[in-house]
Amino acid sequence: MHRRLTLLPGLLSLLVVLAACGEPVATSQPVLLEASGSASMAPLLAELAAAFEEQAPGVRVEVSGPGTAFGLQALEEGEIDVALVSWLPGGKPPRPRWRATAIARDGLAIVVHPDNPLEGVGLLQLQDLYSGRIYDWEALGLAPREVLPVSREEGSGARAAFEDLVMEDRQVTPRALLAPSPEAVRAAVAANPGAIGYLALGNVTPEVKVLKVEGELPSPQNAAQGTYALTRELWLVTTSPAPAAVDQLLAFILAPRGQEIVGRRYGRIR
Repeated sequence: MHRRLTLLPGLLSLLVVLAACGEPVATSQPVLLEASGSASMAPLLAELAAAFEEQAPGVRVEVSGPGTAFGLQALEEGEIDVALVSWLPGGKPPRPRWRATAIARDGLAIVVHPDNPLEGVGLLQLQDLYSGRIYDWEALGLAPREVLPVSREEGSGARAAFEDLVMEDRQVTPRALLAPSPEAVRAAVAANPGAIGYLALGNVTPEVKVLKVEGELPSPQNAAQGTYALTRELWLVTTSPAPAAVDQLLAFILAPRGQEIVGRRYGRIR
């Protein structure tokens, strides 16, 4: 069971005021916060947590990324303090006593093998590629080669976002390769010239080529503005009220220092 912070009422009031200003403060007792969920978000939160811990030496944040659904289930069971959720339509948490805080905006990147000469796709073409209606790249004017759609496993927030934003009421083909992590998606696409996949902006590397969607490449700037077609918000879900140290972490992430870190790879919320 994770440990909670216990403070005198007056000191607790001071902590709340300072947290509201985005300034972490030292605590009198060591505190462990456990954050788990979206594999796409885990590297970002780990980077934010490291910067937060430098200014709040009494607090340690452990981050893991087994998937959005896992994080929500763990929060429900009281096993963690913070769930990392990469798809939350309407920003409404699934439980009435939970609170959802958007910390970043992501542009879901459509990626192919670097040798693929295609420069961009439309949303309807993406539907056709992932539903199996287009099963050979020749249909898009390329050399004949079988299309290998790479998707994520059930419970992934990235998969839920992709299916809502792209597929609508159409099903992903049973021929799709299901990858258990962003790293596995990237590896599968990099190893197969016929593959196509999707990744969070922060998970893109030179191993893969990013396609334009509706004429636009994803970037932190157009994700922040919401103009890219596959923009989604990244959320931290907590109980409400949350422990004081959790509020302190959230205040840091939304403050200028935290948003500067966010903006290196994702769109800023503030």
